[in-house]
Order: sequence, then structure tokens, then C-alpha cells
Amino acid sequence: MATGMKIKKGDLVQVVSGRAQKNGGDRGKQGKVIAVYPDTSRVLVEGINRVTKHVKAGASARGTQTGGLVHAEAPIHVSNVAVVDPDTKKPTRIRTRVETMERDGRQKTTRTRVAVRSGKDL
Repeated sequence: MATGMKIKKGDLVQVVSGRAQKNGGDRGKQGKVIAVYPDTSRVLVEGINRVTKHVKAGASARGTQTGGLVHAEAPIHVSNVAVVDPDTKKPTRIRTRVETMERDGRQKTTRTRVAVRSGKDL
């Protein structure tokens, strides 16, 4: 189940499916990827899928009370987001370009992520 994910930490992504913004959803919003969870095929995106957690009040080391309502992002499935093309600022698919270079009698392969929409490197 843990396949190689094409979305990496730090990528700018756009939500492509789910509830529309006019109905209180996140579809169409863009945000930066904070964390990637390949075992569950989910990503944590800044400002997307915000949930309200009820945190029980408890004393910290200094004796201050912490608790109440905390707003935080929840992970979203990777199939519901798409990487934003750096050229057109629209969602795009990702392709991998494999280049082989020969140096000192040895072949070295490099993999580069490429945006399908514009062909630019990511």
C-alpha cells in the first residue's frame, strides 16, 4: 500500500476534489505541504482541512493552564490534491524524466520531477 508518492514536503498543491468553497469546503484552495504520510497515502497541507479540537486543560511545567479549542490542519488524501505548475499556477500532473550521464566510464542516472502542463522542472 505504501507506494512512492509524487508529492513531496514543501510542494505547492491545490485541492481538486471535495466540497466547494462556497459551501464551506476547501476545493480550489492552494497551500504548501507541511508533512507527507506515505503509509496512509495522505498529506498535511497548510490552511487546508482545518479541524477544531477540544483540548483538556492541564498545567504545563511553568504552571500555566492550557486548553480549550485548538484549530489545526488534518491530513487529506493525496488523490484529492494536485501539484501547482510553477508556470501557469494551475494544477498539473507530475512526470519523472530520467537522464543518464556517463562520467569516468560509469553511468549515472538522475530522476527529475517535471510538470506535465508546462514541461518545467519542479
